[in-house]
Parts: sequence; C-alpha cells; structure tokens
Amino acid sequence: MTDGPGYFDHVYLDIDSVMVLVDTSENTRNNDTTNWERVGDDDEHHHPEGSFVWENLHVQPGIYDILSLSNGVDTLLASANIKVGAIRLIRINLGSRNSLVKNSVSYPLNLFPGSKGYVIIQLKGDEWEEYQPGASRLWLDFDVARSIIEINNQFYLKPVFHFFTEDKTGSISGTVLPFNAYSVLSIYRGEDTAYAIPKKNGEFKVRGLKDGSYSVFINASNGYKDTTINNITINGANNVNIGVIQLHQ
Repeated sequence: MTDGPGYFDHVYLDIDSVMVLVDTSENTRNNDTTNWERVGDDDEHHHPEGSFVWENLHVQPGIYDILSLSNGVDTLLASANIKVGAIRLIRINLGSRNSLVKNSVSYPLNLFPGSKGYVIIQLKGDEWEEYQPGASRLWLDFDVARSIIEINNQFYLKPVFHFFTEDKTGSISGTVLPFNAYSVLSIYRGEDTAYAIPKKNGEFKVRGLKDGSYSVFINASNGYKDTTINNITINGANNVNIGVIQLHQ
C-alpha cells in the first residue's frame, strides 16, 4: 500500500482486515456480467457461484499513518497463499479509529454519511504482477486528496483506492526547492491527476502512471511563484526525473 498525499500532517487509517474474492473457474471472462457490487457487499461472504471463493489475507490489524507512505515509500499490507484463480474483488474492512492531524491539531475522521465500513475494489483478474513463479503482487494507492471531505471544520472519510503494478506503469520524480515554499504538486494528464508533497529535502516521486504525456503543476506558498512543467512522457515502466526545480519569489 502507498499513498497520494493530501494537505495534512498525518492521516491515520484503521484497517481491520483485507479479503479477496477468487474466481477459480477456467475462464473468468464468463463471469464478467456478475453483479460484483452485490457480491462485495455480502457481509456473510456467501458464494453466489461455485467457482467464487473468499480468502482472508490475514492482514495485521492496526492503524496506519498513510502520509508516511508517500514519495515512493510503501508498506506490505498483506501476504498470503490463496487458491489459484483470478482475483476479482479486494475488500478492505475499516475500523472506527480513523483520524487526521492538520496544523498539529488532531481531528476524528468519521465515515461519510451513507458510506459503508469497507471499500470494494473491482478487478478484471489480470492486473497482478507475477514477480516470481506462482507469486503475484499488486500496489494499492490510497488517494488522500479525494478520500477526505471537510464540512464545517469536520472531516469525513470516503475512501478512494487506485491500484497499479510497477512492471506496467511509470513514475515521475524530482526535487522542488526550497522546502519553505510548502509546495503541493499535481501531476496530470487529461482528467487523471495524482498528487505529491515533497519531503524536507525537496525530493518527490509519484508512481503508478499510465502511458502518456503529463504536466507537473507546482502550487507554491509563502510568496513563491507557481510553476508548471509540461510534456513529460511516460512510456512503459520508466521513471522520468525532472531534476531540481528552484522556485523564486
């Protein structure tokens, strides 16, 4: 699991468990018309079809500081042996101890009204990266910028996750100086946007980018001027380092 940074000091996510739905049939494409939302919402984890099997990944329950997982840093959320087949759903069950810290002040992070206490991620079954025979992996990116909603100085959680593999997606990295510009980076291509906040030494890295031409918009504060860098090409699993960007007042 990794993170798309938001405008907070810390975001603490209470993860209770992670489950996957495995389709063990010979051809998972035959099940593409399945109502996956209904299957994922089944709290009893019934098997609507004989070929569907829920597997618990036995994640270590706990509170994760999501903002510590930015700029190319990730953590192993779960690892388990499961039945052979196509993974069609990931279900992340959340606890109630979610919170955030903004400007050194701690706030409860309640689920957005009407939201469920879990997140369902739908897959086609072929997204995983086989990094050694019989072993596959997938990165989950928690999109902080889209997952937290502020209403009247109260914060609500409506989790948004993206997934990627490093063998099929690229990355953009670089350094933005000085740190006291408190820059927030938007990396965008059409309607696709990712975010980054540089570390104290100015370094940043955004992963999981699909092929295409991207722009990096640096939204600076503290009297420094905004800057945009265009025509950054991602082609395959490459990393593009845009070098050192020195901001000016």
